[in-house]
Amino acid sequence: MTETPEPTQLGQLRRERLLSSRLYVCTDLQRFLRRPEAGPVDELDFDALREFFAAAYSGGTDIIQVRDKQVSAQTEIAALTLLKEVADEYGGLSAANDRADIAAITGVDVFHVGQEDLSTEQARMILGDDVVLGRSCQTLDQVREADSDIGIDYYCTGPVWETPTKPDRPAVGTELPAAAASLESAKPFFAIGGINAENIGEVTAAGADRVVVVRAVTQAADPAAAARALREKLPA
Repeated sequence: MTETPEPTQLGQLRRERLLSSRLYVCTDLQRFLRRPEAGPVDELDFDALREFFAAAYSGGTDIIQVRDKQVSAQTEIAALTLLKEVADEYGGLSAANDRADIAAITGVDVFHVGQEDLSTEQARMILGDDVVLGRSCQTLDQVREADSDIGIDYYCTGPVWETPTKPDRPAVGTELPAAAASLESAKPFFAIGGINAENIGEVTAAGADRVVVVRAVTQAADPAAAARALREKLPA
């Protein structure tokens, strides 16, 4: 069995930030795209995207992930490059989803995969040991597997409630995050799926002290205030 290499100072710093992270925001890029009249290539509104990233971080978001399978690789690279820049300014973490090659090119802090994406070993082959690696879990068996995998730094449990961002995934309720909390592991996990300022108390009551949100911040008129309202309901 191949030994896992020791992380460098950068990897250690990223993992220290992960342990203190409570609020994780996932966003697509659709509302930040300009549709040119001529030409097939969408253009990013960099000013608006930067403003959103800065607002989310300033409101208390710890991690922002860009996830949009409808954009080109070059558009995603541009967005993640900007995200990494803003994250560094605010002391937050930047995250990519699914594409390890794009995560490597942009140098983001976090890479997240689903159950049918790259294995832990495959992701580490491409990204090395300094990148924080996360995995989505929908069942208790998947939670236990992620919790015992030394190459996984964190995992997500959900969707807690039905959500249009995952229309093909049945809701797991608060039982799965409660089961994850009962493992009493040092490995952090985030509850995800339909969480907002009105129902976050049900999630924390179940034992989850970290959450991932999408619409609660991305569709808010004031992303900073929305993030702040969520962060205030999570442990310090």
